[in-house]
Amino acid sequence: MAKDKYRELIQPGSTFEFMGRARLWFTLSVIVCVACIGVLFVNKAWRGDYMNWSTDFKGGTEIVLGFYEKGGQRPVEVDSGKVRKALGDAGVEGFDVSDYTWKVETPEGEVEATGLLIRTPHFGALTPQQQERVTDDFVKQFAALKLLKASWSGDNLHVRTKAAVSWEATRDFMAKHGLTLKPWEKEDLQRATAAEEGTGEYNAQLSVIGIEGQYRDAIQKELGDEVEVRVINVYGVGAKAGDKLRNDGVASLFYAMLLIMLYLVVRFDIRFAPGAVVALLHDAIVVIGAFALTWQEFSLTTVAAILTIIGYSVNDTVIIFDRIRENTHKLKDKKFIRIMNISINETLSRSLLTSLTVFVTTLMMNIFGTGLVRNFAFAMNVGVLVGTYSSIFIASPVALWIHNRFYTRAGTGAAKTGRLVRSADADEPIEDDGDGANGRV
Repeated sequence: MAKDKYRELIQPGSTFEFMGRARLWFTLSVIVCVACIGVLFVNKAWRGDYMNWSTDFKGGTEIVLGFYEKGGQRPVEVDSGKVRKALGDAGVEGFDVSDYTWKVETPEGEVEATGLLIRTPHFGALTPQQQERVTDDFVKQFAALKLLKASWSGDNLHVRTKAAVSWEATRDFMAKHGLTLKPWEKEDLQRATAAEEGTGEYNAQLSVIGIEGQYRDAIQKELGDEVEVRVINVYGVGAKAGDKLRNDGVASLFYAMLLIMLYLVVRFDIRFAPGAVVALLHDAIVVIGAFALTWQEFSLTTVAAILTIIGYSVNDTVIIFDRIRENTHKLKDKKFIRIMNISINETLSRSLLTSLTVFVTTLMMNIFGTGLVRNFAFAMNVGVLVGTYSSIFIASPVALWIHNRFYTRAGTGAAKTGRLVRSADADEPIEDDGDGANGRV
């Protein structure tokens, strides 16, 4: 009976030299990491910030506007130059306009609509200074209401009084400040005109048309009546919330690495944990450097991708460490450096095939995806490559260094430490067996 034959990416019994060139690869990795960190400072000097932070981290508002035939459902395209002009004439500063596509239903079926994505550093319709001026003026004009509270939250002015609040009066007041007050819903009207039981107080929420409405009105005025401007989506994050999200993202990376290190200490021993953490730091730095170099948007999705990469990389590292542990018991007559090299060769095919599968999948997402999907896929493309590299060329050499430095008795010589020496007539590192016979790994 014929034996089944399987195709092998890496033939069994391969003897590629990994550990003998650990110093070369480790030096190369240090150079790459330093370069990635350097790119951040170059961006700060050249572009004004370390990374292309998304609205999640720097705060602001993202507004998606669609353009349709007047009174219809058929989307039309609009020159972005007219939109920039309209916002510039309205006194808007620091905004960015880019194309945005999505699917819409029309009488003829589903079609692709092309609108515009407007990013602005402003979070609300009013700046903090404007809010303060409006509040002070409100307190003066409506003193007869015996005001107890007047404070802003986003585009909403929350008011607590001892007398009923009139929507018409507050509408005229807001108009005086160039703001448009939204009509009250039934619940809003009841709170503003009916006193609470027990306290006798009235609560009114005065909501003005937000920044998206202001931008829409300014653009509608520029385009005229032939095109109807519609707000498709609005996403806003305050500056303080953005800073908190950024700090939380950094903290999540730190805690993930800490827990991974504790897991490796329990699963293996203290020798292996530092190497895995150094490899994870290497992966995170390189991915961040790739985003800094290409100036791609760094968002919460990117943080999620980096955490995914950390998990993937440590999984690959654990596979190699587990094989090292197995071979340490099986190959007791061999030195630790050779056991590590044999173990990496034995798991090499598995590492490359798994990485290739993930890389191809995320590459398709990168090519055919859009928006946050492409952002996630780009991070994964870079992370899979560096994660596979670091598992072999970073984590294992660090574990070997710790073993030789702290787990080998002094004075036992190369036979116990696995020290590498060079022969006079060879460029390859060869292992000194301590008995005069040199055997290449």
